[in-house]
Amino acid sequence: MGELKKGTCHCRAVRFEAEVDLASARRCDCSLCRMRGAVAVSAPLDRFTLLAGEVAVRLYQFNTGAAKHYFCGNCGIYTHHQRRSNPTQYGVNVACLEGMSPFDFPEVEVLNGQAHPKDTGATRRSGVLRYTAD
Repeated sequence: MGELKKGTCHCRAVRFEAEVDLASARRCDCSLCRMRGAVAVSAPLDRFTLLAGEVAVRLYQFNTGAAKHYFCGNCGIYTHHQRRSNPTQYGVNVACLEGMSPFDFPEVEVLNGQAHPKDTGATRRSGVLRYTAD
């Protein structure tokens, strides 16, 4: 069972709520995720509600076109994506969730998106991202 969280992009045009699984926090090292650097948590599609900003939400797809990456067309912040590995889930950007930060997680698993499970048949881990406060 997840935790209900509200979220928003930077300019607050896109607002949503989602039941997220905080234990699912992870990053990916595919070409897009390497550049955006977000930590994402899982939310079932039917437990994600866009509250505002439907006109501001933009979609980006690449390579196979299976994953759907959503971001705010005003401020450019990535808010969520429909996963290629599990199309029944969204990955939700932790940094967009109220009261949360990617730095709340001392360790985050990094999955090998360059050798995607849909291509290889296996989920591979690239490593672990660690955060320690001074």
